[in-house]
Amino acid sequence: MRIALFSGGKESYYASIIGGPIDAYVMFIYEFPEPSPHIINVGLSVVTGILTGKPVFVKRLTKGKEFDESVEFLKGLSVTSITAGDVDVEEHLKYMERLAKEVGAELKEPLWGMNSEEVLIKEVEYGIEALITGIVRNLSNYLGFIINKENYETILSVLKQNNCDAIGERGEYHTLVLNSPNHIKRLEYEVVGQLLTSRSAILKLTLR
Repeated sequence: MRIALFSGGKESYYASIIGGPIDAYVMFIYEFPEPSPHIINVGLSVVTGILTGKPVFVKRLTKGKEFDESVEFLKGLSVTSITAGDVDVEEHLKYMERLAKEVGAELKEPLWGMNSEEVLIKEVEYGIEALITGIVRNLSNYLGFIINKENYETILSVLKQNNCDAIGERGEYHTLVLNSPNHIKRLEYEVVGQLLTSRSAILKLTLR
C-alpha cells in the first residue's frame, strides 16, 4: 500500500498530490506538550481526506513508544511507500528516513528543499483552499482566515512582517484543507470555540 502521512493540513495534502499516487492517508496522533489544532479537530482532518476519495487510517501513539508503534502499524498495512510533507526541518527528515527504512518502504519527500513561499504559491495555484486553525497568539486576528489563490498574498505579507515562515514550518500556524480539485465537495464546518495556549490560539470546529 502506498500511503501519505497526513495531518489534514495543506503541506501534507499537497505532498500527497505531487508525490503520489497514493492509496490511503495515515494520521498518527501524538501526545504533544501543548494541544495541536490537527488533533483537536481530528474528525474534520479525517473527513477532508475522505472527501478526496481516499481512506484515512488513524493511529494513536503511546508517549515514548511512537517510533516502534508507527513501524508496527505501517508494517501491518503492508506499506511500500511513504509520502511526507517536510520542507526544511532536518530532524523531521532524518526521522522519516529511519522510519521508512525500518518499515522497508520507499520514502518520498516531494517538498523537501523547496522555498516556503514557493510551496504556498504552488498550493494555492493548484487550487487548495485551507483554513487557519491555529496560529501564534500575536497573530490571532488571522485565526479562521481562509487561504486561497485570491487572498494568499494577504497572509503571506503578514507572516513576512512578523518573521514567520510562509507555510508555518516551525509551528507558526496550522491549517485544515477545505477544498481542492480532488474533493468531491467542499468541507463545511462551524466554529464552536477557541482555545488559548501559552503560544497559540486554536479553533475548535465541528462539521456543518
